[in-house]
Amino acid sequence: MTKAGKKYTDAAKLIEAGKAYTPKEAVELVKKTSVTKFDSTVECSVRLGVDPKYADQQVRGALVLPHGTGKSKTVLVFARGAKAQEAQDAGADFVGAEELADKIKGGWFDFDVCVATPDMMGVVGRLGKLLGPKGLMPNPKVGTVTMDVTRAVNEIKAGKIEYRTDKAGNVQTSIGKVSFDADKLLDNYITLISTLIKVKPSGAKGQYIKSVTLSTTMGPGVHIDVLKADSNK
Repeated sequence: MTKAGKKYTDAAKLIEAGKAYTPKEAVELVKKTSVTKFDSTVECSVRLGVDPKYADQQVRGALVLPHGTGKSKTVLVFARGAKAQEAQDAGADFVGAEELADKIKGGWFDFDVCVATPDMMGVVGRLGKLLGPKGLMPNPKVGTVTMDVTRAVNEIKAGKIEYRTDKAGNVQTSIGKVSFDADKLLDNYITLISTLIKVKPSGAKGQYIKSVTLSTTMGPGVHIDVLKADSNK
């Protein structure tokens, strides 16, 4: 068993064992318990009362965090003609068609998000086995297959994130950086939780929010009281 480092051990002492905190308390505590010298990412892990193997219990979508994630994302857009120019004007990092598909087939993946206009899905669809496992396949459910490429690129650059349940019904995503003001982290957190509550699947029965935990890169987890999960206090 790996022994925890001194910084981690000292940070963990600040968290009361068995206690579930309010969101505001958790955000303030997670900033104090960061153990890295660099600007750590703040992660939110939510365990939902769903069984994703059933179609009517899957949770997937996208949202724009009000204060972004603190990370600039590289955006690739598959488009032709006027839409390609629109994507370039919006600030997309890479824009193209078959030539980009060929680069990806050759093992190039220097981008964080892939957007495509509907007419390009014939080209993009052939990349499914390459893009899918990396979570890069464009999908209309999260707004990455669209004719409104300007909006798609702007939202991604502004802090749009995707969320989806894993096989165990967990959603895990970044809500910012340790350097963010506590109020901004809290705003981002509330936006995420409120969105997850709004998209509760019709097939989900019983308790929906099972647990919520905030943590930083390599830092200890801070549990949030699920009864107050969507409170800004």
